[in-house]
Amino acid sequence: MAPSASKASIVVLISGSGTNLQAIIDACENNKINGQISAVVSNKAGVYGLERAAKSNIPTHVLSHKEFDSRDDYDQSLVSIIDQYQPKVVVLAGFMRILTADFVSHYAGKLINIHPSLLPKYQGLDTHQRAIDAKDQEHGCSVHFVTEELDGGPVILQAKVPVFEDDDIDSLSQRVHYQEHQIYPMVVKWMCEDRLTMEQKSNTFSALLDNNLLPEQGYANDD
Repeated sequence: MAPSASKASIVVLISGSGTNLQAIIDACENNKINGQISAVVSNKAGVYGLERAAKSNIPTHVLSHKEFDSRDDYDQSLVSIIDQYQPKVVVLAGFMRILTADFVSHYAGKLINIHPSLLPKYQGLDTHQRAIDAKDQEHGCSVHFVTEELDGGPVILQAKVPVFEDDDIDSLSQRVHYQEHQIYPMVVKWMCEDRLTMEQKSNTFSALLDNNLLPEQGYANDD
């Protein structure tokens, strides 16, 4: 399904239930994003995110990494699927794969991810437990451009949540997920409007919104 001429093409990669995918679907259907999800690709069959896409008549693809001998071969096949849709933005929405340098380079400036921490704190896994163990007073999520460094690309937008003394992983993750569903569609909207770019100088990457350099924590969103 090609997007209309006036709407930007979005491809979303998932591995699971697709709650962030749903937030972006809803924003597109409510005309909050001048874009259209052209395809959803999962590396796992039978996940609920594929059902979410099907309910909105979005084409889906399942590309199992188990059927490939190498990460490079998998990513090359993934590129072949994605490029059919000529995306303006490629959204990682719980896509549990470490991407090759060639893949990241191919979509440089188009590839975004959301991470459940206030980057650069807590790159990697188990972010909620790590925030609780550290007795942090605040936690949150970050939308960032994807570079070769895992969870290390320039931050575009963050949302903060309080951490309470009686929090466990479930209660804290629910609070963070709510904020994820607010800020991820906002960044996809900016991408579709050509307001966001990624700049590289030597080995340093930066995010720019409306040609203005964003600070390390991304756009100030204190509302």
